[in-house]
Amino acid sequence: MSESEFLILILASIAIGGAVFVLAWTVAKTLRTEDLAQDTAWRYDVTRINELRRISALYRWFQPVIQLLARFNRGAFRDSIPELDREVQAAGLPRVWTGAEYLARLELIALLVAPLYFFTAIRMMGVPGSIMAGVFTVLTAYVLRRRLAARANYRLVLIKRRLPFLLDLLTLLMEAGSTFLQALREGVTEFRDHPVGAEFGRVLAELNMGKTRIETFESMRHRLADDEITSIVGSIIQGEQLGTPLARLFRTQADVLRIKRTQRAETLAGEAGVKMLMPAILVMAATVIIILGPFLLSFFYADFMS
Repeated sequence: MSESEFLILILASIAIGGAVFVLAWTVAKTLRTEDLAQDTAWRYDVTRINELRRISALYRWFQPVIQLLARFNRGAFRDSIPELDREVQAAGLPRVWTGAEYLARLELIALLVAPLYFFTAIRMMGVPGSIMAGVFTVLTAYVLRRRLAARANYRLVLIKRRLPFLLDLLTLLMEAGSTFLQALREGVTEFRDHPVGAEFGRVLAELNMGKTRIETFESMRHRLADDEITSIVGSIIQGEQLGTPLARLFRTQADVLRIKRTQRAETLAGEAGVKMLMPAILVMAATVIIILGPFLLSFFYADFMS
């Protein structure tokens, strides 16, 4: 090996070692979750970002990209951001997420899988496959967005199914002599593994922080934004303003929820017959073809032979 080749080998080794060191240092710095410096003006927002960095590895790795996409979302989807905020809360996601930032997270996931789409599509279809890859990237973001909405709706269904039982428990405890806070604390403990327990746990936490009952229920109504829950919480707020005992209100609203649940089941049962009409017709047509098919084949075969 000549002296020049040896020198080039040393320089290449140093360059590779330096690249590996810079990469390792960058990854280590990215993965660290130390709190950012806070000032008085932005104390809450920085605290929220620090919490996001703790709970989300994707946010910790790509924080500048997510913040850039979130800024774009606030301008491009200005009318949809309130609905996104509601879905993030209704889905039970950590409250430190904003709608724009969570949408940016979904968009980032779509962008991360985009190279795979482009590689596969271009290898199979050539350059025109890039159009198909772009469509699949947009479709991925859309599917993730729909998944968030479906998750929020499913959690609301779970809350409405279990809410009458929680209201019954609160009624029994308050009629037995417990205060509202004591009854609510017992109810939250009993349903701690269910979404309804998590939502009323937030109500209990806000009450412990000094908010009034009306303010906490208003916050819950705004957070969930469901028609049935809004109606029930509105009745509770109205009864609280008029001085109606909460135990009576809870019992009445539990009965209302059960009636609505029965009505919803009857509606679904009535729609089932209409929805099953087309499958029934297809099954009947398939049965007729299976029964008459051999006779028709034998007839055509005999006619062909003659």
